[in-house]
Amino acid sequence: MIPMRFWVGVTDNKWFQYLAQLKPDEVNFWQPGGRTSFKAVEQYAPFLFKLHSPYNYIVGGGFFVRHSFLPLSLAWDSFQQKNGAPDYLTFRTEIMKYRERSGKESGGDPIIGCIILTSPFFFPKEKWIPVPRNWSPNIVQGKTYSTDEPEGARLWNEVLARLEETPILMRDAEPEYTAPEPLGERYGSDQLIRPRLGQGAFRVLVTEAYSRRCAVTGEKTLPVLDASHIMPYAEGGPHAVNNGLLLRKDLHTLFDRGYMTITEDYRIEVSRKIKELYNNGREYYQMHGKRLVVLPSSKLELPSREYIKWHNENVYVS
Repeated sequence: MIPMRFWVGVTDNKWFQYLAQLKPDEVNFWQPGGRTSFKAVEQYAPFLFKLHSPYNYIVGGGFFVRHSFLPLSLAWDSFQQKNGAPDYLTFRTEIMKYRERSGKESGGDPIIGCIILTSPFFFPKEKWIPVPRNWSPNIVQGKTYSTDEPEGARLWNEVLARLEETPILMRDAEPEYTAPEPLGERYGSDQLIRPRLGQGAFRVLVTEAYSRRCAVTGEKTLPVLDASHIMPYAEGGPHAVNNGLLLRKDLHTLFDRGYMTITEDYRIEVSRKIKELYNNGREYYQMHGKRLVVLPSSKLELPSREYIKWHNENVYVS
């Protein structure tokens, strides 16, 4: 088996308890400071939850998607209760409490760190795993383990054993993809899993892929930007970056209602219906025929021609 690195993160007990009841498809493991990037493990590596002392147990986990710095309000808009709080006020109060303890500003819309995890799992108390023998009580944030080390291998095997009792690991997997690291040969030789992304992860990944700028206008004011599905999720479109566009909110509305689309060579088309129905739209018609001003740098994240074609045939009104 290829060695796999994974993270054991010190976890807020109330955050865990709330989400264990909610059982969401993704979570935001937030950091109130918003200064330090998380680079400990590769994308889709396991990220395990260790409760604060005196509860020295591994109690669940998820799979790392991305770390991002986001305004507190955008983190709430993206993940809502998946932030581990029932409402925005509770979420904000909890973060401000931590920030005040460390002497950080407590007003406005502060930037926080967001560690986005997909396919989280939460063990019942009788299945909690004692921390590894080499876990130090002085660890504040977490520790990286590897399956090529005795303690790491032992811990990961215990996690796998609990997951196999209830096949959480397989529940939201997308079989057409492969993960960068094997998650265990117990599911079959060379069978690798890439967990399915949720709506919040989709929003953040699309936002980052487009460098936090509207694909059509280049607008950079985050509160007015939306991650738009090209093929709607309700119609079978996945939460995948190549099925997304970062658009200004008004353009998102026009795109979803068929008054605007893009071509397979990434040019903008604006429907004549705007003028026919509303006797307006001069600003939008100035965009017609122009190429998108922002596109992802990765070819894998470029808008899929398959989804563009679907939108043009099923949503766009010419």
